[in-house]
Amino acid sequence: MKSPMKLIPNLLILCLFLSPWSGATAQDNGVMAHMPEPLTNNAVASLVIAGQPYLYSFSGLGPGKTFADISSAAYDYNLATKSWRRLPDVPGGKNRLASIAVGLGSRIYIFGGYTVSSDGGEISTPEVYTYDPANNEYEFLAPIPVAVDDTVAIPFADHLIYLISGWHDDGNVDLVQIYDVTTNSWSIGTPFPGMPVFGHAGGIIENCMVIADGVGVLGEKNGRRIFGIINDVWKGCIDPDDPTKITWVSLGKHPGAGRYRMAAVGAKNQVIFAGGSDNPYNFNGIGYNGEPSEPSDEVFAFEFEAGIFRELGTKPLATMDHRGLLKIGDRYITLGGMTRGQVVSDLVIAFTILN
Repeated sequence: MKSPMKLIPNLLILCLFLSPWSGATAQDNGVMAHMPEPLTNNAVASLVIAGQPYLYSFSGLGPGKTFADISSAAYDYNLATKSWRRLPDVPGGKNRLASIAVGLGSRIYIFGGYTVSSDGGEISTPEVYTYDPANNEYEFLAPIPVAVDDTVAIPFADHLIYLISGWHDDGNVDLVQIYDVTTNSWSIGTPFPGMPVFGHAGGIIENCMVIADGVGVLGEKNGRRIFGIINDVWKGCIDPDDPTKITWVSLGKHPGAGRYRMAAVGAKNQVIFAGGSDNPYNFNGIGYNGEPSEPSDEVFAFEFEAGIFRELGTKPLATMDHRGLLKIGDRYITLGGMTRGQVVSDLVIAFTILN
């Protein structure tokens, strides 16, 4: 196992890790910035406004990792000026975990999540909000037909957002729920054919998305659910003439262990996956099996042209508990998350992919 790397802000550290059969690799850029506060499981997105790129973080969990540390805080980061701004809190009066955010057009769309009560009860939330940077305000939108948390959100055709599978109150669903930003309405797509999961990851290139891994319910023992990582990857191609029709094809298993809460994004004719953990866990980072979960630093991709998985080496720091991977220029970026020892992080980590 590679020993932990000492992180030096604003220093470019060049470390190339090549697998024998990889045609690309992750280049280690390191710490890009520090968030105003440590947050994990935060919904993240990006936009380019007036030519300047911005990163966004909504809600999440603070360092105490209890229900009382669930946050409704929101921030943006201007990469040009290297400055953070506190935004109005995510509305609704209920702090959420496992929400998902998408930047589309000139706005951010924030979907679902779940609330946690003092007695540990968890409820999936159907709320959908849009955040408009132009007026620094939120708007409540049509709620998700079936509330989900720990889902994957996939944008398509500049006006549709697909929520793939996820957890609903007491079990995973195979639903594909499609939100149209132009009509503020929902439709249902061809169901996800794999085992329904939560905490999975995915991205899209043109009209084809790749959805990987997550956690499934494997059964029950002594009246308690048994959760397990699912190493299973599916490609779903959307019919442009009828966006509710999706042709799903199994891609089998990717290299290495299956993972929970990776960061992912589609770019350069491939969907890139980074980080995550091979031990499914509750929001405090402790596995459902009672063992502390630890993050991965591995990066891999599914390449559409070759139709194969490629191991891309490692990212600068092992992290887990992500809600998305952001791409700005040639950099891939994670905001917050958990580092080794289940430490809630304030680090903004960047890396590049060398082809």
